[in-house]
Amino acid sequence: MDDNVKDAKVKSYITNAYAYDVVSSSGLDGKDELIAYFHKNVSDPKLVDKFDKVCKQWEGLKAGCISPSFTATDINGKQVSLSSLKGKYVYIDVWATWCGPCRGELPYMTKLEEQYAGKDIHFVGLSCDSNKSAWEKRIQKGDIKGIQLCIGPNSDFMQKYLVKGIPRFILLDREGKIVNANAPRPSDPKTSQLFEQLLEK
Repeated sequence: MDDNVKDAKVKSYITNAYAYDVVSSSGLDGKDELIAYFHKNVSDPKLVDKFDKVCKQWEGLKAGCISPSFTATDINGKQVSLSSLKGKYVYIDVWATWCGPCRGELPYMTKLEEQYAGKDIHFVGLSCDSNKSAWEKRIQKGDIKGIQLCIGPNSDFMQKYLVKGIPRFILLDREGKIVNANAPRPSDPKTSQLFEQLLEK
């Protein structure tokens, strides 16, 4: 940017558009340089205020923060809370039956579950389907493994995690603290690499 864009207004416009999009969609972890660059190049009070507000929203979702909790119901009507899963890493898939990209990740999720079967990690699917019967029919097919729960479209958990699009993956440590509030997808090779690093600890 500094080498190729000399006009201050153009630099401000591009910086704001890019930085706001990145932070609002993926949070603050690893973004210190980007945030500093934003404040160096953007001076419009309205844009700065809007950017600072979205940063503040993500502040509680940084790595090391205690995760927002949930209590949801499985296919048999049993309630499962996030606190009951402590003691293992928790890899959460926020998805819905109507979501094409979500369905596309399911085979990769199954492969991960098979690869790490018996290891120190829970695989949890949180359905945000408004049509619970559609979720039930999908789970009853039996090909989706892990802990499958239905939280619906307006859950407090989703709101606190600023979920604006799905699928969304979240990784927590054994104590229920956030490792990554916007974790890589099962189809991303980085996911298994991350698991390997964590499970060595």
